Amino acid sequence: MKRSAWLVVLALAGCGSTATSSQLDHPQAQASAGPRPPIAAPRAYQVKSPSGDRNDPYYWLRDDTRKSPDVLSYLNAENAYTKAILDPVKPLEDQLLAELKSHIQEDDTSAPVLDDGYWYYTRYTAGQEQPVFVRRKATMDAPEQVVLDGNALARGHQFFAFGGHAVSRDGQLVAWTDDTVGRRQYALHILDLRTGKAFPDTAANVAGEVVWANDGKTLFYVGKDTTTLREDRVFRHTLGEASDPQVFREPDGQYYVSIHPMKSRRYVAIFLSATTNSETRLLDADHPAAADRVVLPRERDHLYEVDHLDGRFVIRSNAGAKNFRLVEVPEAKVADRTAWRDVLPASADTLVEEFTLSRNFIAASVRTGGLRKVKILPAKGEAFFADASEPAYVMSAIDTPDPGATKVRYEYVSMVTPRSTFEIDVATRARTQLRVQPVPGYDPANYVSEYLHARASDGTQVPVSVVYRKDTRRDGSAPLLVYGYGSYGISSEPGFDASRQALLDRGWVYATAHVRGGQEMGRAWYEDGKLMHKRNTFTDFIAATEFLVANKYGAREQVFAMGGSAGGLLMGAITNLRPDLYRGVIALVPFVDVVTTMLDESIPLTTNEFDEWGNPKQRAAYDYMLGYSPYDNVKPQGYPSIYVRTGLWDSQVQYFEPAKWVAKLRATKTDDNLILLDTDMAAGHGGKSGRFDRLHDVARYMTFLLDIHDRPDHRPNH
Repeated sequence: MKRSAWLVVLALAGCGSTATSSQLDHPQAQASAGPRPPIAAPRAYQVKSPSGDRNDPYYWLRDDTRKSPDVLSYLNAENAYTKAILDPVKPLEDQLLAELKSHIQEDDTSAPVLDDGYWYYTRYTAGQEQPVFVRRKATMDAPEQVVLDGNALARGHQFFAFGGHAVSRDGQLVAWTDDTVGRRQYALHILDLRTGKAFPDTAANVAGEVVWANDGKTLFYVGKDTTTLREDRVFRHTLGEASDPQVFREPDGQYYVSIHPMKSRRYVAIFLSATTNSETRLLDADHPAAADRVVLPRERDHLYEVDHLDGRFVIRSNAGAKNFRLVEVPEAKVADRTAWRDVLPASADTLVEEFTLSRNFIAASVRTGGLRKVKILPAKGEAFFADASEPAYVMSAIDTPDPGATKVRYEYVSMVTPRSTFEIDVATRARTQLRVQPVPGYDPANYVSEYLHARASDGTQVPVSVVYRKDTRRDGSAPLLVYGYGSYGISSEPGFDASRQALLDRGWVYATAHVRGGQEMGRAWYEDGKLMHKRNTFTDFIAATEFLVANKYGAREQVFAMGGSAGGLLMGAITNLRPDLYRGVIALVPFVDVVTTMLDESIPLTTNEFDEWGNPKQRAAYDYMLGYSPYDNVKPQGYPSIYVRTGLWDSQVQYFEPAKWVAKLRATKTDDNLILLDTDMAAGHGGKSGRFDRLHDVARYMTFLLDIHDRPDHRPNH
């Protein structure tokens, strides 16, 4: 039975509300006569668990319908408070937004890619928010044809985002998915490129990707569970048919389902992914109604990915290879591991992350020394690496569709070098630069990056990437912003972000702490930051911060931290553990209510992530997770100033997690530092969707940083 919740609405100058005695007793209410934050009333609620029940006083903020007047009133009150606090510095926010926009090339075009006789590329037009997908037949001198215009499709929607799109093999039809809510529940559409008319054929609550069969009239797409939003089933759609047969469904909640075409276009792969094991099944692209078949059956702790070309499979597998290896095997012998031939053998110091396949080469994205590189394995000749000249950078092989490609395409980016696209001729090793991300008003010669190592509490060396202006003094006086993530084996790359220039040009130093839980230093780096080792993620970040301060990269009194999603968990943990270390914290769509969320299998992502966080139905995991969960460990102490952003329609981290966290912080903390909850009522996990619109989010949190930098400091022990 749904509880009726109430709250004390904020009292803002001109709002006509008055504060209650419960507000006046709160330290934040006494701090000033200015805007007062909303105080959510606690309501007793027992969260049931096999390991013990516990009270959650703000559980009432969860409303799966997102229509509760009480909940919406509270979120709107928080938004009004955030606006009132930041209104005095609105000119700064406007200035920052103008700066951020000035570094975007309004007319921009991607490097073209050849596929089935057409050159495809993406372009943006001045003033437009959404991409336009276009093509030219045979040569780039041919007339341009618009495939999809995101700006036209977005018209009339508060939110619009493409999921994916695919053109039929004969080039006549395009299928795409889009989201107009922000919940990542996409809708399927099909357009006739000859006439420009849309088909009535459609489907709702689907995943982003779509794949065509070879007959030009059949396509496959992935459906979602209506409650958990787990991608769990594959449908086949034939043009003009009234119903779409379900061709596969995965009942195990640990697995997520995705689809993609093989390089040979002979098969469509159904990829089943859990945290510690995977499985690939094949659909016959020439006979789309035929039953699927398994490449390698799932088995515990075996992760693999596969591509197909010219009668052979190339497999990335961790079988006998903690950091993965690449093997090739004739199609008929794929299940016989004695027939596997190593293409890139297992190595203790090289992590194989991805690969792309051609008749003339295999190009692998590998990680050594914490940095991502591209290793090229020609069909004939010696293997070699693509060159790099900076201390910290990221390289990634690009999977182009042409199976006969003779050149490896890859991207290169660093903290000072904008994203650049190159091709290397495998035979001659000649390198051609195809494109450099244009960044108006940016000169890389003004900036410098470094790749450092901080000693963690257990002696582990944690990589840290740093960037700053060359004229910024390295004397311990600069404001310092440290970013971290550290989950799912996702590495935090030392990449380029034009938005950072606004801080760097104001004398800030920006650092990325490559903490355990990512995969920067190999698979063991990930395993040492998950499950019962999760605390390493938090202590690594703190150690990296202390190292940077000790070595005068930042001022002890002006250290800030930022993270989002699972990186928001990191932010919540460090504010509980070391609130004295950070002047301000940016927590974007933060995953902060770990135990309650992982106890509820109806919440998206829960069952799939027991192998990431632990299953709280098991007592040891419950106790460990409860010991670091940010929401559960808020206590009466001083906290840094904190800016929290969420989206009402977030499908990855539900809005009520950050809302509950903020409510509990307000009621518990002993200082009068700011806490702002900024909820986008028309967006989800990724925030606003347009390329300029999303800059409003960045300008907002940068305004918060600069404002906190200039405010009195009320941290504990300060």
